[in-house]
Order: sequence, then structure tokens, then C-alpha cells
Amino acid sequence: MDKRLQKHYLLRYLIFDFLAASLAWFFFISLRKANSTIGLDSLKEQLFIDENLIFGLLAIPLFWILFYYVSGAYKSIFRTSRLGQFGQTLFTSIIGVLVIFFVVLLDQEVSTSSEYYKSFLFLLLFHFFFTASFRLVLTTILIKKIHNRVLGFKTIIIGSQKKALEVYKELESQKKSSGNKFIGYVNVNVYDNYLIEDHLPRLGWFKDLREVIEQHQIEEAILAVEPREHKNISQILTELYQSDVVVKVIPELHDILLGAVKMTSIFGTPLIQIQPGLMPPWQQSIKRLMDILVALIGLVVLSPVFLVTSLLVKFTSRGPVFYAHERIGLHGKPFMMHKFRSMFVDAEKDGPQLSCKDDPRITPFGKFMRKVRLDEIPQFYNVLLGNMSLVGPRPERQYYIDQIVKKAPHYRLLQKVKPGITSWGQVKYGYAENVEQMIERLRYDLLYLENMSLAVDFKILIYTVLIILQGRGQ
Repeated sequence: MDKRLQKHYLLRYLIFDFLAASLAWFFFISLRKANSTIGLDSLKEQLFIDENLIFGLLAIPLFWILFYYVSGAYKSIFRTSRLGQFGQTLFTSIIGVLVIFFVVLLDQEVSTSSEYYKSFLFLLLFHFFFTASFRLVLTTILIKKIHNRVLGFKTIIIGSQKKALEVYKELESQKKSSGNKFIGYVNVNVYDNYLIEDHLPRLGWFKDLREVIEQHQIEEAILAVEPREHKNISQILTELYQSDVVVKVIPELHDILLGAVKMTSIFGTPLIQIQPGLMPPWQQSIKRLMDILVALIGLVVLSPVFLVTSLLVKFTSRGPVFYAHERIGLHGKPFMMHKFRSMFVDAEKDGPQLSCKDDPRITPFGKFMRKVRLDEIPQFYNVLLGNMSLVGPRPERQYYIDQIVKKAPHYRLLQKVKPGITSWGQVKYGYAENVEQMIERLRYDLLYLENMSLAVDFKILIYTVLIILQGRGQ
């Protein structure tokens, strides 16, 4: 879907959510005034000089927009059903009104305690009614345009034989479109005669998936491979997971019998959407907020440690205080990672080398820094910049990534998330001394990818603090 169209429809949601919050607050304050001792004649005059109304019409809608953003409501407006959106709106309305009630309304004087409950109920009803009504209209318009093929997601089919042709014909023959705008197909077997080529253009081979996705701005990929091509599924998914493409597969009979096929559309073709195990949008927003807050607090609170460490690095060995080196981050994009220098100058004059136990290249003070992770403090700056997180797979250099993917192509799955200052692999395994150990540590980082949550992040942070206090780092 065109990026400009996405921004256009998102702006509509923002405007109508703002309007709904303003109307809800206006009617809520009006009702409170009407139930007070003020006469009806002076109600209009008193209403528009009410501080709560003026404050609410400015601040309350902005709070709701921020709250919806944090909860991830604006990340999937094109893929949300009306029923799903109704439930999401009800849930966020209850939580948001609770916050407003305790922050803004609880300290205001009322005649009886029941007034508090009435205030909460009326504000909830007003807010939910206006927000849900506006969203229902907007979503209905959007869904109709998708069903009528006015809007659609750029889609490729991975496969070229009978299955690929069947799924293409079934999706294209639907009276109501599922939202797939087919751009072309990617073949898996080089030696086949491609049955689907009369209907779609060939965009490349499955090993060219990343280039195809970037070049054509693909949003969805439907995996329709033949049984003899299943050996390539792992590599195909590895390539797909490095992007933000939605991946769907054709269910087999045993998937249906085992209950693996969960339908979201009554009329749509049954497809399984593969979930890569990432955090829900609201948790991702909180994770980023936590990254920023902890990084800011860390840099302020640890500023004396930062200063002392800088002086000790400078006076205990010749060379710069900081060490900056290019690492590979989210979606394979390079960035400069910052650390306190823990090695002698020209430690890698003979080429890239991993550190090991009793490494002669490490300075005496550098050994201490590594034990208590002091050398990692400058990475809080990377967290603030947004190219790292507190928790995530450790970033590696391209030199070692090239060696790892030759033996473990699924390493590229780690580039689906931001790298971190600490990780599950770092806590469980520690620093790797060679490529084989990097691959061994990869197991834990893949487990993190499949189990990402705020709770897991907190556990990893707690164990990291324990390692620092016990001086068990390397």
C-alpha cells in the first residue's frame, strides 16, 4: 500500500480520535454542571469558563492520542477487523478513563461517594461511544475499499507450481478481496516449468528474496511450495523474517485437524499467518520508553563513575578513552557502537580477533572493566539514539556475521530486533571466543526472539545486575 495513503488514513484516525475525546470531555463536564446547583440560565455562561473544560479540551485528547500510540492502536489500522477494533477500543477506554479518573478527578470534591462512580461511568460511556462510533465508520470505509480492491497490500507468492497457481486463482476469484495486490512470484526450483507464469511475472529466485522485497516494497508473502521443496522453507523464512513482511502459508490437512488454522475472515481463503514471536505493539512501545528512561537515568546517576572510569582509562594505558566500532543492527543496518577502551592500541593490527580468557591485548584496568561491565556504560548513548536497546542480541561485526551465516543461516533472524547491551545469550553463555561459540550462543538469542516480552527483559536485566555485582563478566 502506498506510504502516502497510509499516512492519509492514519491522519484521519488521529483527527477523529482527537475529536471523539474532545466531545466526550465536553459532554461529561456539561453533565456535571447540569447536575450541580447552577441554574439552567447560567449553565451556558458557567460552562465555557470552567477550568476543567478548558484544560480537558486541550490536554485530555492529547493524552488519548499518546495512550493509543503506546498501546499500539495505530500500528495495525489496515489489518484490524471491526469486531477486534471494538474490543480493543473498549479495553483501552476502560484503562484510559481509570488513569484520567485517578489523576484528574479523584481529588475533586463531590457531595457523595456515589458521585465518583457516576463520574467514572459517564466519562467511560461518552468516550467509548464517540471513539467506537467514529472508528466504526472509518474502518468500514477502509474495509470496503480493501474488499473492492481499491486498496491492497503488495503481495508475492513464493512457489510456482500447482499450489501457487491454486492459491492465486482462489484469492483472485474471491468476490470480496482479502487485500492482496499481487506483484509477482518467486520460484523455489530452478528446473521447473513455472505453471503460474501466465498469470504473474517472475521477480526472482527464493535466494533473491531480500532484494525482491526491497525493490518492490512487498508487504505480504504467501508461501505455496510443493512437498519436494520443503527443504528450502527454513532458508526462505530466514530471509523473510529480516523484513517486516507478513508471512502466510497454505494449511495442510493435519494443520486443520490439529486446530492450527485460526480464521479471521469468514469468506477469505484459509491461510495461516506465521507469528515470529515478537512483542505485541504496546509492549514494544513500553520497551522503547523503558530504554530511554533507564539510559537517561543511567547516564545521570553513573556520571561520577563515567568520569572516574574515563580518567583511569586515560592514565593506565596510552590511547583514546573511548572505542567506537561499526556493528550490524536492526534489519542489517550498520551503526557505530561506543565502549570504554579496554584493549591496548592497535590490538587488531593483524586483523579482527575475538577476545579470549587471559587475552594479552586487554589492559590490566580493561580486565576489571569487563568483569563489572564498566566498558559497556557508553552504550547507553547508543540506546538513546535508538540503534540499540537495553536487552537484545549482542551486535556483531560484519566480518564475523559472514562466517556465522555460512554455518548457521538462521543467524540473520536476530536482525529482526534491535541489538542490546545485554542479552539472554550473554547471561547464559557469556562472551564467545570463536565462531563455533558464537553459534552455540545463538540458541539462547533465538529463544529470546521467540519469547520476547517485558517480563523476559526484566529477568535478563536482573541477572545482568547480579553478574555485575558478583564480578562474573569476562
